[in-house]
Amino acid sequence: MAATELTRTRPLAPGIDRRRMMGGSLASGLALWGLGGCSPARVASTPLAWDPRALAPIRVAPDRVFDITVCLRPFRAAGPRLDTETIGDKLVVHNYGHGGSGWSLSWGSGEIAVRQAMAASPREIAVIGCGALGLTAATVAQRAGTKVTIYTRDLLPQSRSARATGTWSPDSRVGLADQVPADFPATWEAMTRTSWKMFRSYLGLPGTPVEWLDRYSVSDTEMAPGRRERPGPLQFAHYDERVRDLTPRRETMAPGSTPFGAPFVYRNQSLMFNVANYGHTLLTDFLAGGGTLKRREFHSPAEFAALPEPVIINCPGYGARALWRDETVVPVRGQIAWLIPQPELTYGVSYRDVNVLPRRDGIAVQAVEGGDMKGYNDANETVDRAESDMAIGRIQELFRRFGPAAG
Repeated sequence: MAATELTRTRPLAPGIDRRRMMGGSLASGLALWGLGGCSPARVASTPLAWDPRALAPIRVAPDRVFDITVCLRPFRAAGPRLDTETIGDKLVVHNYGHGGSGWSLSWGSGEIAVRQAMAASPREIAVIGCGALGLTAATVAQRAGTKVTIYTRDLLPQSRSARATGTWSPDSRVGLADQVPADFPATWEAMTRTSWKMFRSYLGLPGTPVEWLDRYSVSDTEMAPGRRERPGPLQFAHYDERVRDLTPRRETMAPGSTPFGAPFVYRNQSLMFNVANYGHTLLTDFLAGGGTLKRREFHSPAEFAALPEPVIINCPGYGARALWRDETVVPVRGQIAWLIPQPELTYGVSYRDVNVLPRRDGIAVQAVEGGDMKGYNDANETVDRAESDMAIGRIQELFRRFGPAAG
């Protein structure tokens, strides 16, 4: 595929006239929002503590769901595979098994893989796979001065990486606490910090490939500070305290300072990847830099020996389980219902074990009840409509209480 065949098809979303969205008056806007979490008498006698134009309501309804997607995250108890092996006269550098942290760790993981690949001083490198890890490793290798060819069966839009939520989650199912190597926490921190620094360069670009987003946690009961662990048979590794300096700490919102009709509301800020735009940006830049992409499917590692490149960076994601017969790769199923996008949304929200993330290409609604164990060792990629209906119903419940009571 030639670089000239790809064009940017996702311009920045146009601005929204919030006054028009509010129906021309505060009263009409409040009527659209419906009843809130306090009585009409209290609303009438208490000044609003929040700006009703600051947070637009999410329009949640079953008939606004335009797609439901299923992703299998490639989890390895020992953490990502980042070692090397030789096949014939080829050096193969592995870069897979990142669980739910592929996008978040991609740059740091790519740096490790390329550093190992460049030890042989190759002029050309092959990359297997065009998902989150493949595209990023190819870009890192290209910037290191090598000619890079990506070999892939599927382009990014057809890959499992395209079905990811798109949230910054560098330690999501990245390994088991008692099975990762002793030096893995330090390796993880280095990957996280490298990735974070690289994402900084994608902020503010056309198409908004990466952006900061406010995230609200809404609850009917008080939430303890920090990560809430859920009981389960496996103890997943969590290292977020090692990089606590990267993102603001969670803050407790004062009663009445937000339009969520619940007694407990918390806010933090984090990065979000608009995967369609971000992936398009990566691939376009790779091709513009002289990279080559070839469609090819591999059925066994022995086929790597026929490639002309002396060094291969292997980024097959969950496909490694079949291609390498690597049963250390365990599927973790995740499903997302996609609501029609609303460009005016500037925040994500979680409520009753459902997360909502407003990407530019759609609003992701995902049930997360069960924590890290949800979907573990479940390779079923069939859509479960009932699961998405439940998630949509819970968010509908939240937005029926959105805004103060009019009266």
